[in-house]
Amino acid sequence: MADKFALPGGVLLVILVLLVGFAGWTDTFRRKIPNWLCAVTALLGLAYMGLQHGWHGAGLAFGHVAAALIVTIGLFALKIVGGGDAKFYAAMAAWLPIGQAPLLLASVAIAGLLLLVVFFAARMPGRARRRRESASDFDKLPYGVAIGLGGLAAVALA
Repeated sequence: MADKFALPGGVLLVILVLLVGFAGWTDTFRRKIPNWLCAVTALLGLAYMGLQHGWHGAGLAFGHVAAALIVTIGLFALKIVGGGDAKFYAAMAAWLPIGQAPLLLASVAIAGLLLLVVFFAARMPGRARRRRESASDFDKLPYGVAIGLGGLAAVALA
């Protein structure tokens, strides 16, 4: 098995960190994760898995992407998650074989809990909230941040 930080795998991991940073920024300040970002993240993840584990590893990662996409698009259809979050989670799944799905799910859930605490703590101290007739997208948690950070943690732990 190849060292995950050796070239070119290490270069792909650095690119993943940059992609996660950009996804977190766009989700925080625009409440959108671009489709191209999800596509690039997924393709580079499959390439990384192929470099690390050969065709078999890339196939297991592709299975993880497919399973994650089916589940997250279902959650999107039920209006539980946003479309960008659904696609970004599936893209992060490309960096891990399907056997690591529980690790990714747990890592993203823990990151989401931490993000939720920070999100509410930043909004509460002494601020009088105006009552609005309709909620803004900016009243929602930018869960792409948790998906990215949890995904990075899962890749590092795998």
